[in-house]
Parts: sequence; structure tokens; C-alpha cells
Amino acid sequence: MENSIRNMNIKLIIFDFDGTLGDTRRNIVTTMQMAIKEMQLPERTEAECAATIGLPLVGCFRTLFPDIREELIPRCAETYRRFFNENLRKITPEAFPGVVKTLKTLKERGFTLTIASSRSRNSLIELTRDMGIADYISYLIGADDVKEAKPKPEPVLKTLAAMQFEAYETLVVGDMAVDIQMGANAGTKTCGVTWGNGSREKLKEAGADYIIDRMEDLLWNAASPSSDALR
Repeated sequence: MENSIRNMNIKLIIFDFDGTLGDTRRNIVTTMQMAIKEMQLPERTEAECAATIGLPLVGCFRTLFPDIREELIPRCAETYRRFFNENLRKITPEAFPGVVKTLKTLKERGFTLTIASSRSRNSLIELTRDMGIADYISYLIGADDVKEAKPKPEPVLKTLAAMQFEAYETLVVGDMAVDIQMGANAGTKTCGVTWGNGSREKLKEAGADYIIDRMEDLLWNAASPSSDALR
């Protein structure tokens, strides 16, 4: 059942962004390592930096440096944001293969599509526009829109309230364990994707209801929310 999304009355799909819709790993890791260097913190590898993707910035730095002084964290986050904006001009993030076409098809079939991300709202607005997917997204939640970030359920619960859907009508799609845990904590079905920054094993451990290997797999039997699609 791992690669089949069936028997669900799904009307709303909440996507993670980084590693799920947008291929931003190089941007994030490069920026994180630049910020670490400027802050004169111990070096961290690409794998160590990538493992924090999906967490809010403060969570990234706390994870990478458990003994960091608390007063340094806001400075680290601000340094990261400055470098990230500069790097966007040099390293252009792109949508993963199949993302644009799949979102377009899902939208045409009547599904409501939203994003819940640990990056800032302004960054999401800019990136979704640049990747050509903004027209398919009905609602955005960024890190600055919530008090409790992933894996807490607040991003999902706020989306449900704003879009007027129930948890049982909702599928959360993401590449990291925190995405799956966020959806599960909110009572939704969850789908892990294997092309991002997490591993199949971690997604299984997090309790993903489904795991897919291609974005297009979301279209299997997804004719429309009012048919037998995704049921």
C-alpha cells in the first residue's frame, strides 16, 4: 500500500515546500554553511545541514549546535536570511520534476492545494511565483504565521480553519519526518515523498500512511474530490 493513495475522501492537500515542491537543498546548505562560517561556529557537513531542513531557522541552529548560547540564535538566523537572499541571485531553486504539471492537474480536478512551510511567508510568495506554481496554491503558511512550528499541528490546524476543511478530508505531503508528524498530530492522512531531503526509512518511522517516489503518483485515481478519487 506504500505507493498507492486510495480509499480516502481527500479534498485538501497541504504540501511542504523545501524538498517536496522546491529543490532548494543546495541553496539551504550553502547558505547555512556561509552563516556558520561568518558566526565563527564549528563547521558542519552538507549532510548535517541538510538533516535540519524542515525545521524553523532557530531549530536548525539549536540542532546543529546544542550548546549554542541562546543570545546568538537570532543573530545566526538573521545572518542566514541575509545570505539566502544574496544566494538566490546566484543559485536559482527549481521545482522538482513533475511538480508544476501535477499541481496544475490536481487544481483542475478540483482539489484545494496549500503549502505549510518552515520558511518565511515572503520567501514562499517569491519562490512559488518564480517556480510558476503560485496560481495553483490557495493558501500559504510560513514560519512567521505560527507560534508552534512543525512537528506541532498548528500549521495544519490554521490551514483547516482558514480553508474550512476537516482533518479527515486532508492529506499532508512532505519529505521529512516533521511533516508526517505534523499531519498525524493534526489528525490528517500523510504522504511521504522520497525525492527530497528525508529517507524512506525515516518517513516509515514517522508513520507515513503512504510513500511515493514521483510527484505524478499523487494523480493515481485522483479524478476529482467528488468522485472515488483518493478514497
